[in-house]
Amino acid sequence: MFFLMPFVIWMFDRSISSEISFAKFKAAFNLGMLGLPGILWKLVALALIWAYLHHFVAGLRHLWMDISHDAVSKEFGKSSAVVTVTMSIGLALVLGAKLFGLY
Repeated sequence: MFFLMPFVIWMFDRSISSEISFAKFKAAFNLGMLGLPGILWKLVALALIWAYLHHFVAGLRHLWMDISHDAVSKEFGKSSAVVTVTMSIGLALVLGAKLFGLY
């Protein structure tokens, strides 16, 4: 996730710089590139989306635990971990549906 961040930033920068570069990235996700099909690139993008969302939600969880010291217990840790995984998967499914063109 960390090593792909410069690539993600570069890809974002190129995609918003012009309509032509956006069309190239769109074609890469639809038709494929480098001999790999577009579905594989979409799955890689979905894995990155999930990783970043999970990292964000887990960060919010840890901020909440830092703010309210009463919440630091084994039971809260277990339940908040389940909520973190559930929220990150749910958000990734919603964005994945958009990525695969379901809405």
